Amino acid sequence: MESYNNLYNKIISFENLIIAWKKARKGKTKKSYVIDFEKELFYNLLALHYELKYETYYPRPLETFILRDPKTRRISKSDFRDRIIHHAIVNILEPIFDKTFIYDSCANRKGKGNLFALQRLHYFIRKVSRNGLVAKNTFRDSNYVVGYCLKADIKHYFKEVNRDILVKIIRKRIKDEKVISLINKILNNRPAKSGGGANVTKECLLAI
Repeated sequence: MESYNNLYNKIISFENLIIAWKKARKGKTKKSYVIDFEKELFYNLLALHYELKYETYYPRPLETFILRDPKTRRISKSDFRDRIIHHAIVNILEPIFDKTFIYDSCANRKGKGNLFALQRLHYFIRKVSRNGLVAKNTFRDSNYVVGYCLKADIKHYFKEVNRDILVKIIRKRIKDEKVISLINKILNNRPAKSGGGANVTKECLLAI
């Protein structure tokens, strides 16, 4: 298994932070927190760069709120400046891990959105039903294929996922201890008030 080192400087480079900022602001340019950050954009990005360079960076406490869409969920949201860091990490680590995923994994992957998932579902439906012709009352020979579909959801996944196991999986490929330390800071972040766990969103690491 190929491993990678010396990634930290790539993550914290000013060029990568600019790319990360552009991704973090996408679809959110009218949000007040984005507008405020961009009032002193160069200074704020440079401050992030130096905090990361001298390893003084710590994420701000998560903001927790209740979302009903329609089921009630408790969401913990990262500060905008921290979401930039999430994107900066993913920019470098995603190409390393993406090629290790199975072909049909569609969660938060480039070119594999809802349409791709539907196409793969239809492909497997045709495969198990003999190209759409369900073979009823036929002899089950060695070519007979039975298909099953499991619809499931993992309750409180982001809250309950074992972070120690997650970091062990990441360590198999990432040998840069500064990167591991940064990941741990993000995973161990908590809301301003007690309770709850970090919701590391799609921008970050739990998809790995």
